Amino acid sequence: MRRSGALHNTTALAQYAALRSLFGLFHMFGVDQNMRTAAGCGRAYFRAVPRHRERAIGHIARSLPDLSHDQVHALAQRSVESLFQMFMVETVAIPRLLTPTSWPSYVRPLGISGELKLLLGRDPALFVTGHCGNWELLGYSLALLGFNMSALARPLDNPWLDRWIRTVREARGLQVLTKWGATTEVQRLIEQGGRVGFIADQNAGDDGLFVPFFGRLASSYKSIGLLAMRYETPIAVGSARRCDGTFSYELDHCDIILPREWADQPDPLFYITARFNRAIELAIRRAPEQYLWVHRRWKSRPAHERLGKPLPPRLREKLKALPWMTDDELHRLEQPIEPLPVAR
Repeated sequence: MRRSGALHNTTALAQYAALRSLFGLFHMFGVDQNMRTAAGCGRAYFRAVPRHRERAIGHIARSLPDLSHDQVHALAQRSVESLFQMFMVETVAIPRLLTPTSWPSYVRPLGISGELKLLLGRDPALFVTGHCGNWELLGYSLALLGFNMSALARPLDNPWLDRWIRTVREARGLQVLTKWGATTEVQRLIEQGGRVGFIADQNAGDDGLFVPFFGRLASSYKSIGLLAMRYETPIAVGSARRCDGTFSYELDHCDIILPREWADQPDPLFYITARFNRAIELAIRRAPEQYLWVHRRWKSRPAHERLGKPLPPRLREKLKALPWMTDDELHRLEQPIEPLPVAR
């Protein structure tokens, strides 16, 4: 067992050293050139890896049914290019280029006065985004502006890479909490008036809360809504949208959900969870080429779909009670999801 652990550690260290060396060479060039190079790498990956290509195409075709086949294909490719730009360039360049004096050259706040009021106040607040735009830059920018921010993040499997990325994320004051065992720490932060950020569009498994997302039911974690209800804490939803494929961004407002708005709802937890998912969907629709369409957002299915049964009346009533729900949207949600084709 000790030998196996030593081999694993050696492999992890080798991976880390190779990646740091590659990034060191890569970032000898200008950031705009690197963004173009990373996009080219993303295009090559898109063509070479059918599994992720077909998954992205399938998710886009279902989520944006008005697009043509060529538009879906082009959007899927651009989304992979965006992913490569983020991880090959932006993650490393952010702490070097974004400083307390230089940030206005790269980041433009866009209609976030409500979020700023929450940040300037003394009460706790929850901040939510999705895998759209540059979710790493969003928390980093708020911490850079002097606001005390904490964010949940899944630790990387490679401990060397995890320490490096964590150092990058925390370079300007953002506190990163690992998901494992973070519940108590999050509660402590909220009780002390802190601000905590979440990436909230991850698949929560078969036992998650299923709410609408691009016309299909998607499994969402209940923890954000439960925290908001327990502490009567507002939820702000936003994104950091890349502009024209360059190293420049807009911090974008999507929604602010206040405690008084869910107080009289028949199912407050369902309402909160559905509403912040709706806000994330809005952020994605503003720049769909910057969403992580390869992400398995709809992997888990509600119990009635797994059993081949129709939408339960109780769930149908919850969906109908959502203020923004339409008859067409409800009809779409009643349709079961067919499995994506398996690429070979």
